[in-house]
Amino acid sequence: MKIRIIATGILGVVGLVTLAPAAVDKFSGYVELEGRFFFRDPLYEGQRENNGSLAVEPEYYHEWDNGSSFTFTPFARADTADTERTHFDIRELNYLHLGEGYEVRAGVSKVFWGVAEFVHLVDIINQTDLVEHLDEEQKLGQPMVQLSLPREWGVVDVFVLPWFRERTFPGGKGRLRTEPEVDVDHARYESGAEEHHLDLAARYSHTIGDFDFGIYQFRGTGREPTLLPELDKHGKPTLIPYYEQINQTGLDMQLVTGQWLWKLEGLYRTGQEENFFGGVGGFEYTFVGVCQSKLDVGLVGEYAYDTRCDEATTVFQNDAMAGLRLTPNDAASTEFLLGYMKDTQNSSSAMSLEASRRFGENWKLSLEIWGFFDVASEDPLAAIRQDDFIRVRLAYYF
Repeated sequence: MKIRIIATGILGVVGLVTLAPAAVDKFSGYVELEGRFFFRDPLYEGQRENNGSLAVEPEYYHEWDNGSSFTFTPFARADTADTERTHFDIRELNYLHLGEGYEVRAGVSKVFWGVAEFVHLVDIINQTDLVEHLDEEQKLGQPMVQLSLPREWGVVDVFVLPWFRERTFPGGKGRLRTEPEVDVDHARYESGAEEHHLDLAARYSHTIGDFDFGIYQFRGTGREPTLLPELDKHGKPTLIPYYEQINQTGLDMQLVTGQWLWKLEGLYRTGQEENFFGGVGGFEYTFVGVCQSKLDVGLVGEYAYDTRCDEATTVFQNDAMAGLRLTPNDAASTEFLLGYMKDTQNSSSAMSLEASRRFGENWKLSLEIWGFFDVASEDPLAAIRQDDFIRVRLAYYF
């Protein structure tokens, strides 16, 4: 049934491409080799020590003379260790129609909301592709119809989401996984319609001078599952994802004052066990042209809080975060970001270093190092406390 729905949607959207002669045709994307090397032995039986993978993400973009467009972006990864990380997804497959005073986008799309650096609390439209990275920034494509109404007094967006995407989780042989392992094949839903529940969202956003803000209301299947501990048919402990029906109100704000950038995200959610508030706020200050050079240095500070405290389903329940960003502004687009996260209620902390640089016109080398320190047994990071790793990626862009 799912395959039939996907095929019908693809044929329907692709058929729109033939409606008129194109003003623009573009084909781009990348092919990437990745290696993840862990500094310590696996914590759980059956886990592979290291892994390598190959990923590809091409994109086809077709634009008509009237500004309407078609986008198709598939994604695939093959991993040497984790079968759950070997996966395929359609990140985007949509048609954008530009009308008089309105826009309609139909198909599979990605929508991002949020302003914070370390955690994006209010980002809810797309599901997290957790097998890609633990930072939760990679998202699965979401089937939707989006209506946008841009006006002088702001932009109103309305979303109809007819099909829910389940979160991906690392498999038994993969690193950076939970213990027990998450059983993605037996997910449960509060709604009898399961993944076919019709979710709805509406957002109002506006810019007033140097101040940007957005506020939204979401009603439907929560993207963040509750993990229920159970025993499988062999008596082995496992975690079952349970997707509740939730109502969530979200707010994001950003203010630019000189070289200061002030950020705030907040949400109120009902329906997932107890009602709760969550928020993250902070700043970024940039020193431009340090010592009369091209180097920009950015200082980032943020704090995240969740009223559920130890019962929170996120690691950012009471955490302080700091970052240092270096941007040389050179021809190779070199970038560095050093991050530090500290749980203010226990001894747990984590540190990351991200760096990237282009080589020539088509190549890009990226490096990440993650470390976890003094992780408390009750902390959500306890499951990956021995998974300090270095990630190296070499990508060819075409």
